[in-house]
Amino acid sequence: MLSEKIITQDVFGPNIDSKDYSTMKHTIENVVKRGVDIACSLFFIMLFSPIFFFVAVLIKVDSKGAVFFKQKRCGKSGKEFFMLKFRTMVDDAEILKKNLLNEMEGPVFKIKKDPRITRIGLFLRKWSIDELPQFINILKGEMSLVGPRPLAKEEMAGYDLWKNIRLTAKPGLTGLWQIYGRPTGKFGDWVKYDIAYVRSRSIFLDIKIIFLTLFAVLSKKGAC
Repeated sequence: MLSEKIITQDVFGPNIDSKDYSTMKHTIENVVKRGVDIACSLFFIMLFSPIFFFVAVLIKVDSKGAVFFKQKRCGKSGKEFFMLKFRTMVDDAEILKKNLLNEMEGPVFKIKKDPRITRIGLFLRKWSIDELPQFINILKGEMSLVGPRPLAKEEMAGYDLWKNIRLTAKPGLTGLWQIYGRPTGKFGDWVKYDIAYVRSRSIFLDIKIIFLTLFAVLSKKGAC
C-alpha cells in the first residue's frame, strides 16, 4: 500500500492517493469498455445482418410465433430492460414449463433436454446463434460484451449479497459462468463466477473471456 501511494504521488502529484488512483483507473476502464462495446456491436450487427434475415425466415417456417424472444432482465443497478434472443422454443413455452421439473439448483430454470425447444431452436442454441440479437442490447448500453449473465428479478430473490454485487456491473453477452460453470448445472457455481468476475474485472480479463468464449462456442462446450 505504501509503495503504491508513493508511485501514484510520483506520477500524478502529491494530492492523489492510492484510492483516488483506483477510482480513476476504474473510470478509464469503463470508458474503454464502453467504446469497445459500441465498436464491436456495430461491427457484428452489420456482419451478421444477412444471418439475422436467414434465421428469422427459418424460425417462422419451423413454428408459429414471434422471431424474437423478449424478456425483462435486470441491468446495472437493477434497472430492467428487455433482453433479446432469437426464439428457440414453441410459442406456449411458459405454459408448458409448469409441467416440467427444473434440473438446475436454485431459482433459475434449466433442463438439458427441454421438450419445448424447436428443431431450428436446437441448432441455434448449439452454436449460440440465438444470442446474437443481444448485440442490439449492447449497442443500446443495456449490456456489455462481458459481464454477469442477465437474470430476471425473480431469479435473484433471496440472494441479496450476490445480487448487490452482480448489479454493480452491466450484464454481459458472455462471462466466466458461460465458460466454466455452464456445464455443471449448479446455481452455486453461477454465484461464484459472478462474484469472481465483478471483483476481478479488467480489460485484460474481458479479452481472455472473449477468446475462451470463442473456443467454447466452436467446441460446443456446455451448449444446451
